Amino acid sequence: MQVSFEVFPAKDEAQQLVLESTLEKLVRSVPEYISVTFGAGGSTLKRTRQTVLQIQQNWPVQAVPHISCMAPDKNAIRELLTTYQQAGVNRLVVLRGDRPDEKPPSGAFAYAEDLVRFIREEFGERFFIEVACYPEFHPESVNPADELQYFKNKIKAGANGAITQYFFNADAYFRLLDDCHADGIDVPITPGIMPITNYQQLARFSTMCGAEIPIWIRKRLQGYRDDGASIRAFGEEVVTRLCEQLLAGGVSGLHFYTLNRANATLKILRNLHQD
Repeated sequence: MQVSFEVFPAKDEAQQLVLESTLEKLVRSVPEYISVTFGAGGSTLKRTRQTVLQIQQNWPVQAVPHISCMAPDKNAIRELLTTYQQAGVNRLVVLRGDRPDEKPPSGAFAYAEDLVRFIREEFGERFFIEVACYPEFHPESVNPADELQYFKNKIKAGANGAITQYFFNADAYFRLLDDCHADGIDVPITPGIMPITNYQQLARFSTMCGAEIPIWIRKRLQGYRDDGASIRAFGEEVVTRLCEQLLAGGVSGLHFYTLNRANATLKILRNLHQD
């Protein structure tokens, strides 16, 4: 089983210390890579680059930057990718990105497929490109057919694979694979895994990204109220079981959204290795 992790850039010195401690723990699991997010509207462009280069230089793991359509212009993206190329980065996660509040939205490209196509035109096959896909549909999707077509467009533009938005229903992931297979999409699709450690935070994230929290999970988490230990123990059980279902179904890799905390993710991995 291959694993990979996602972190976000630190905003200040205190967050940087937390991030470095987290990285120290995560690299012990020998991940395939650690990806670094890119904030809404390109808000963390400089911090993302700095974090990627620090990981690439200081840790025995491949750093993978998120590249967003919200970068200010094509030249900025070209220069950024040249910097990454020179640093030995060979993999990217290419996303449309969270749109800022202003209208019309700024950014060099409208959609991820356009950015993927640009990278291929400028850099050829230099980078392995992964894109996003959604087992439970993007919040802006009109219907399942359109959702699948958007994903297919990104693959046709040159993406090599995909990472899913997180989910808690394994059937949704396997149905996505079936739909992709039926439509001739045969790239690897790695399930994104969100450890459960804080109900309010999870509910907020899920509302923004369209991920469903099944009612039985939601009610249990609500019932624990401020009992953080019970929430974490229940979350560990639920997400471990989800990962077991995915692995039993033939999944070869998992991508964990760590939120710059290692312990919950590492506990899940230990549970999987014990089975």
